[in-house]
Amino acid sequence: MSRLLYTTLLLLTTCLTSAIAQTRSPNVLLICVDDLRPELGCYGKDYIQSPHIDSLASQGRLFERHYVQAPTCGASRFAMLTGRYGPSDNNAIFKRADAIAKSATAQSSGQSTAVPPSLPAWFRQHGYTTVSVGKVSHHPGGAGGKDWDDESQLEMPMSWDRHLLPAGPWQHPRGAMHGLAHGEIRNDASKMDVFQSAEGPDSIYPDGLIVDQALGQMDQLAADPSAPFLLAVGIIRPHLPFGSPAKYMQPYEDATLPAIPHPHRPQGHTTWHKSGEFNRYNRWGKNPNEDSEFATLVRKHYAACVSYADAMVGRVLDRLDQLGLRDDTIIVLWGDHGWHLGEHAVWGKHTLFEEALHSPLIISYDGIPRPGTASKSMVETIDLFPTLCGLADVPAPDFVHGVSVEPILKSPTAPGHPAVSYARATTIRDDQYRLVLHPGGDVELYDFAGDEAANVAAQHPDVVSQLTERLKARTRLRSH
Repeated sequence: MSRLLYTTLLLLTTCLTSAIAQTRSPNVLLICVDDLRPELGCYGKDYIQSPHIDSLASQGRLFERHYVQAPTCGASRFAMLTGRYGPSDNNAIFKRADAIAKSATAQSSGQSTAVPPSLPAWFRQHGYTTVSVGKVSHHPGGAGGKDWDDESQLEMPMSWDRHLLPAGPWQHPRGAMHGLAHGEIRNDASKMDVFQSAEGPDSIYPDGLIVDQALGQMDQLAADPSAPFLLAVGIIRPHLPFGSPAKYMQPYEDATLPAIPHPHRPQGHTTWHKSGEFNRYNRWGKNPNEDSEFATLVRKHYAACVSYADAMVGRVLDRLDQLGLRDDTIIVLWGDHGWHLGEHAVWGKHTLFEEALHSPLIISYDGIPRPGTASKSMVETIDLFPTLCGLADVPAPDFVHGVSVEPILKSPTAPGHPAVSYARATTIRDDQYRLVLHPGGDVELYDFAGDEAANVAAQHPDVVSQLTERLKARTRLRSH
């Protein structure tokens, strides 16, 4: 080959590669953090150390009022991954997998009962390589079976090119989910400490290994520029038990935490519960509702887990920068629900109070208008699916219940919409009120312009009536 021809071919190849890079859809990095309250520096909490998430917020749009569909992992992640209202229990995603299997059988016999594709399946159908690492669906790694590693029982069929969970010394995904330092696995929760702070590197807890593998996957995806990627990274902490490397506890040892707001059990019929998940663990005979020093220790260990999770987020974002991918990637940080730390005398999730349904949401991408300006507009988790499609120039799905929040990304004061959630009851949150309707007819109404812990349903029958109609109209979508 002559030097002239070689030079010409090299120039053409370079131009073609450049053209592909300019026209290719952006990558998507979805970071899911378990049980994360909006108790971060970027949410105005100066006693929390969260520099990496705070930095992401300064470059994107933080949503001050993002609400999840359900105060439990499986149902909330179902909503995020499908863009639809759905079941309220932790088997929600597996129920969808069963429906897919039944649909395939029905279609083979000439019937039409197709299940709408998930977010990763939709992106995969439109040219994306899709990879999940860690806890993205309900089970870390996305499989079922006794130890959550049975590849014949997938939570998300036809969704991921690769779905991964590096168990390391925790042996399997079930072990990693509730793992404490150096491979300790939860078998009998009463013999596992509710919190722990062990000396050692990040890798002595499962999230260190999850992020190690996520970085390797990012390297692999970056090495193949032929297709954009959707990489979902699921960080387990601060999920119970509250274990993190000791270096993340150190800043909180002598910290002064604010008082717990409305710490008493509410009166009447509510979704209050006895904090069963928390109380399963070894608490050394102590009750945080009765022992303020113990309550503070629990809160500090939760905070340490938040800082550990923040450091893991930082490692993922640093690698994105090292690979030169930040400007070509849409970044989402999403908390799957909130968590009570003593509010309403609850230590856990699974309620329809504000603390269990309010979680962080940050979206960042190159060119976002007014980066770092937070929005007070209300949004729901189901809005993520259509939003990401719009940002990535993927065809808009007509099967989701959510709406794109692109107008709020363009202008942080653009209007949002009320948020619907469900557990043992159903609830709707608008700018001022939260209405909760119970199956037996009991009603709760909370006014966030006043005492947000007082049920004022009897004083505002007109508000109850109006919100009831809006809630019923929205919840009817769950059956379609």
